[in-house]
Amino acid sequence: MNGAEALVETMLASGVDVCFANPGTSEMHFVAALDTHPDMRCILCLFEGGVTGAADGYARMSGNVAGTLLHLGPGFANAWSNLHNARKGGSGIVNIVGDHAGYHLKHDAPLQSDLDGVAGSVSHWVGRATDSSMVAGLGADAIRAARSGQIATVILQADAAWSDSGSGPTRATDPAPRPRPDAPRIAAAARALGQPGAALLVSGPALYGDGAELAGRIAARTGCRLIAPFFAPRIAMGAGAVRFEQMFYPADLNAQFLADLTRIVLVGENPPVNFFAYPGLPSTPDPAGCAIDRLCFSDWDVPGTLAALAEAAGVDGTEDIARIARTDPVTPETATGALSPEGIGRALALALPEGAIVVNEAVTAGAGIWPAVNQAAAHDRINNTGGSIGQCLPNALGAAVACPDRPVFAVSGDGSAMYQLQCLWTAARERLDITVVIIANRGYQILHHELAAQGAPAPGRNARAMFDIEDPLLDWVALAAGHGVPGQKVTTEEGLADALATAARTQGPFLIEATL
Repeated sequence: MNGAEALVETMLASGVDVCFANPGTSEMHFVAALDTHPDMRCILCLFEGGVTGAADGYARMSGNVAGTLLHLGPGFANAWSNLHNARKGGSGIVNIVGDHAGYHLKHDAPLQSDLDGVAGSVSHWVGRATDSSMVAGLGADAIRAARSGQIATVILQADAAWSDSGSGPTRATDPAPRPRPDAPRIAAAARALGQPGAALLVSGPALYGDGAELAGRIAARTGCRLIAPFFAPRIAMGAGAVRFEQMFYPADLNAQFLADLTRIVLVGENPPVNFFAYPGLPSTPDPAGCAIDRLCFSDWDVPGTLAALAEAAGVDGTEDIARIARTDPVTPETATGALSPEGIGRALALALPEGAIVVNEAVTAGAGIWPAVNQAAAHDRINNTGGSIGQCLPNALGAAVACPDRPVFAVSGDGSAMYQLQCLWTAARERLDITVVIIANRGYQILHHELAAQGAPAPGRNARAMFDIEDPLLDWVALAAGHGVPGQKVTTEEGLADALATAARTQGPFLIEATL
């Protein structure tokens, strides 16, 4: 058994059976090992950012770890931006990245780079296999790290992959228990939440499933505001879901939103911060004098902390469940005429089946889209956590692989979607049930807002040329067809409703270009 075979069998023995891949020559022995283990599902993405974004979406929806296969430093660099988003979202990912054989490194071959430095800039854990006997152990350690929500990268030198490992696979041990705040801090936080002006700001597993239910009970018992971040990694939405107040993208709106707070207790979330610095404004939106209690960090035991906090607050299982604030379903009234963000929201709300997964990268149009969808059928929503655009399409791939029985809706601006256009091909090849809705507003419209927010003059010729994508216009239906995905262009709300119905009847992916 060579090192590559030992690594594949270590992954399988440790429950990692999906690998999103874009391999090259230095990974050929690992590819050969994958080829002899058909129980590993290998999914080719045509760009490395799609590889890591898909692994992120898979982790968010499955709760399990996916592997990625990348080629040397340049391939890892292409994957970096969606690893950044995954890191911000707390997703565990195991990267296998090939490197030259050890004896070849001194020659500075064309693809040689500071791979350790590039990997270390976004990974929590990095291990380099310089010898085949190390490979299985490093793989197990990486999986253990990823299972605690970390980005873990194994650098697999080619000679370590092709040489005899001298041993078999190693099964990854369970990660160490995550820290939890001590009892006095829990008790103090519970008392604070019962005071006027208190809020509980949560993220991670506190936004869906049992975690969201616990957070809702705590808010019901204490009377505090229950808040979710704007870029929630995964949040349960729609009819019957625990109702969170969600923060905003614009700094001024967040300052107004938090203005009456005197204390914010954080569970699984960092203190609020503005997305960017703006002239004359503070970096954080919380009001002066507001106490920030970092009760539970994002990599601590969020469910355990919520359970202890609920007990300290005197939560009653029956009474407080009945008092949880939940989202009431609302069926929107449709309109006719030219398409608008609000019209997109109404059409999506009517088309969304219960249990769907919605991947959101519609920042500019989102303010009009999401109010209606928030009150649609119960669904999970994935958001862009790190702000690096191009997350939506690959996240949708991973979510669809993780949850093949749940329809996925990917809602993205046209500029963002162009970053990962190749994901359409993977969706077609894997026959994934993804409805892609492209908001064709013909530019990076968020930059117009940011230009004004920075106090800059109105855009002139050069600024407009960098913000707009109108000359020539993108033909999304043709782009989709070129990747094997059927599509339809719509310009009206009724047209979007019809296209969504067609998508629901279509096996595999379907793309809708919604032109504003």
